[in-house]
Amino acid sequence: MNKKEWEEKYLEPFLKKAGERKKEFITASGFLVDQVYTPEDIDLDYESSLSYPGVYPFTRGIYPTMYRGRVWTMRQYAGFGTAEETNKRYRYLLEQGQTGLSVAFDLPTQIGYDSDHPMAMGEIGKVGVAIDTIEDMQILFDGIPLDRVSTSMTINSTCAQILSMYIAIAESQGISRDQLRGTVQNDMLKEYIARGTYIFPPEPSLRLATDIIMFCAKEVPRWNSISISGYHMEEAGATPVQEVAFTLADGITYVERVIERGMDVDAFAPRLSFFFAAGNNLF
Repeated sequence: MNKKEWEEKYLEPFLKKAGERKKEFITASGFLVDQVYTPEDIDLDYESSLSYPGVYPFTRGIYPTMYRGRVWTMRQYAGFGTAEETNKRYRYLLEQGQTGLSVAFDLPTQIGYDSDHPMAMGEIGKVGVAIDTIEDMQILFDGIPLDRVSTSMTINSTCAQILSMYIAIAESQGISRDQLRGTVQNDMLKEYIARGTYIFPPEPSLRLATDIIMFCAKEVPRWNSISISGYHMEEAGATPVQEVAFTLADGITYVERVIERGMDVDAFAPRLSFFFAAGNNLF
């Protein structure tokens, strides 16, 4: 397949179906950036193994347009103190043009302690917002239409409780769960490898994580039910190779567990997301 054939067979039908037109992208230096580059562009006489965007085996992305069809959601990771304080911050960020929210929860919330528990002392609202009750969740998203923003929630061990509260708040706004867009981290395996906010042993934790993946596939179809994470491993000292290896191993484990429980891979795999560390030395 050459570039022209790819455009006719994949790109143009994709744009037509999405009701979009081909967009021009220009760098800060004024150079026009083509839709996709192949060996044809540099006059090299060899067959590239990279294929094309939107073409199996998807080595260059799953959509023909990739980020050009819809610009990445820009969201600032935010959360501190009380739900009231964080709600003010979210409203401010949305007023400045942010299109999604990313919720930071404090450590007691992440490991299942109420703010009045002795073990929570000194940590309440410190590295994220304190959420103890559904009323806190109501305050956190007060005045924010949950059908118009996507929400990422960095939560693992208490993911089931937090996601349940979020869905309940949305439904109280008259928004059905199939309209919700966002992500929960829900990556329990990396907690044992790198981070430590686990509550239960690995097997029960895996069961909870896969419960959430299966629930979202059936009930919240536009939601990313897990964010399989390598970033934390890099922060804990892993090399880039180790980070990718551990993360893919975790991802394979989740997929195998859900399949073992009787769900077809195509019913849930499109909503698996990944979170890697990508520094200046990525390439």
